[in-house]
Amino acid sequence: MTAPGRGLPGEPAGERFRRLRDRLDHPNGGGLRRGVRRGGGPGPGLVDGEPLPVPPAAFASYYGRPILKAPVWRHDIPAYLFCGGLAAGTALLAAGGDLTGRVVLRRANRLVALGAVGAGVYFLINDLGRPARFHHMLRMVKPTSPLSIGTWILAGFGPAAGVAAVSELAPVLPRHGIPGLVGRLMPPVGRAAGLVSAAAAPALATYTGVLLANTAVPSWHDAYPHLPAMFAGSALVAGGGAALLTAPTGQADPARRLVVAGAVLERLAEYRVRRMGLTAEPYRRGPGGRLLAAGRLLLAAGTAGALLGRRSRTVSALSGVALLAASVLTRFGVFEAGIASARDPRYTVLPQRQRLANRGRGAGA
Repeated sequence: MTAPGRGLPGEPAGERFRRLRDRLDHPNGGGLRRGVRRGGGPGPGLVDGEPLPVPPAAFASYYGRPILKAPVWRHDIPAYLFCGGLAAGTALLAAGGDLTGRVVLRRANRLVALGAVGAGVYFLINDLGRPARFHHMLRMVKPTSPLSIGTWILAGFGPAAGVAAVSELAPVLPRHGIPGLVGRLMPPVGRAAGLVSAAAAPALATYTGVLLANTAVPSWHDAYPHLPAMFAGSALVAGGGAALLTAPTGQADPARRLVVAGAVLERLAEYRVRRMGLTAEPYRRGPGGRLLAAGRLLLAAGTAGALLGRRSRTVSALSGVALLAASVLTRFGVFEAGIASARDPRYTVLPQRQRLANRGRGAGA
């Protein structure tokens, strides 16, 4: 009988190594488990009391530090994401109300679009720290930069939304003289500006998803095919919710249809995000997962209320509040999920190893 850790008398070291390897390659580990003695006691790196050639590997990053530096963005950024989506959704509804003769729907949504884009610019500048930084981004156009293109989209959408909203003041202007001439010109100018803002709305609603996916943050980057669609659906939900809250029930049918379309688009995109693999975990767990789960509940309740409360002003208003809250939670949930994935090295290293392994198998084939 040999002592633990020794081979058979006269057994070469290579033969002993092959014997241990064959026992480990057995489906049941040769009746043994790595790191556990036969008696059941702990024994790291042991098989049947004999030391393994290589100790079990444990995952750790360099000095336990995060591999990526988490974004330094504050909560002004998800608030900006929500305001941009709200402005885009309400601009679309305002243009639709204008073309179909729904005056109250048009007026309410033009005013909400202007307020939302103004709040979004405030949140963006507040996060940048200095207003001049926003101005400096307008000095150049860089097609490969989502931030540069987004800045120009916002710069074009904002003035158009502002002109469309100001045109609602035409009825209160005097009917004679220069004010009367201005009042007669404002409706057609406002309609043209409203159509311009509606044309820019899809880009405003989706570029923020492209912006997040263009970063190295794992849970954002891996979701690049789905985040723009998810944000577009959330923008439609927010716009429809605002219209249900501000417009009379008789003019809110386009808002209800927009809510249904947005809810379907958002849920399909989120379903695909949640099936990405390891980097989808922050969308299901932690702060991001909890916010997104609450958003899904509010989205379901708000959509049901929008469809069932066609004749009730109270139910429509409550549904609008629920839908707006759902859109807020979606933006904050996506933001928190990305921050969590940047702080945990697993979401950076393990997908990289998997991609390298897949590439190696493909090359070997």
